[in-house]
Amino acid sequence: MAKRPPARSTASRKQQHVELVLARNVGFRRKTTGLEQLEFEHNALPELDLAGINCTTEFLGRPASFPLCIASMTGGYPDALMINRRLAEACEEAGIPMGVGSQRQALEDTRYHRTFRIVREVAPSIAVIGNIGAAEAARMSSVENARRLVDMVQANALAVHLNPLQELLQPEGTPDFSGVLAGIERLVRGLPVPVLVKEVGAGISAGVARRLLDAGVRHIDIAGAGGTSWAGVEILRRGDRTPAGDFWDWGIPTVRALKAVAALKSAARPFTLIASGGIHGGHDIARCIALGADMTAAARPMLEVLRKRGPRALRTLIARWRSELRAVMFLTGSPTLSALARASLVQY
Repeated sequence: MAKRPPARSTASRKQQHVELVLARNVGFRRKTTGLEQLEFEHNALPELDLAGINCTTEFLGRPASFPLCIASMTGGYPDALMINRRLAEACEEAGIPMGVGSQRQALEDTRYHRTFRIVREVAPSIAVIGNIGAAEAARMSSVENARRLVDMVQANALAVHLNPLQELLQPEGTPDFSGVLAGIERLVRGLPVPVLVKEVGAGISAGVARRLLDAGVRHIDIAGAGGTSWAGVEILRRGDRTPAGDFWDWGIPTVRALKAVAALKSAARPFTLIASGGIHGGHDIARCIALGADMTAAARPMLEVLRKRGPRALRTLIARWRSELRAVMFLTGSPTLSALARASLVQY
């Protein structure tokens, strides 16, 4: 691959990521999540009143009106303050969790700390998730810096994002993942809040999930392939003609990753399973719950609507996804999420 150019600032890189996601087609080209191949078996006798359907849940010790989290996206550059404010306001109103983008920049200097802090300022009741990269976690000799990040947003959990593919392709990336698992285990032992480990769109396999569970992790977001290709984002940022383009569609599709990791659940070793990667509505949320997820997460659809149509449209989108989920629950005879988890899915 081509020689890497001089490093750009973390804040500048974060802004470029958001701009590319909004301006270019950064979806997978030949690979899908697999969710579109699944449909629920229709229940013509649901014996339910739609008004009585309960899609509420609990996540990280806080109530959620339905199992959707607006996933980590942004923070750490000037425009992020308004973006995170609007996202957090919508989450607070809807009663759903929110994750902040990577807080790596916040460890480098204090200029943009408020772009992260604003989330808890305007959303006091929801679950908030902090965020740091795997490479940074591996290099932390103690948990003090991680504690600072948790305190910064009064987080209910700290996400460690696994992004080896992105780091490999990123012009200023750090493709050194030695010591990551030990770093995660150190955070699990030392932080006062849970550690949530997530991919960024290439999927988590059953083998990796087992290693995380053995390290004490109890919250895993499989973040499968089929939604945003962060490899694609970095390939566009590189602007070169290296073989990097062959990696645009690299990853484990969301359905395959979700099924594999859900199979590891047991009474002896329970954990919270989050499904993300190409979630585009209430039907997808329902499918993920039926496949074993406890929570789902989405990022790009929310950011696109917010930036292109404004805060009111974002609130409308969240409400529509919740309504779609409740409609699926009604048509499958599922009064609760636990009942939906047992609903019959058919592949076609």
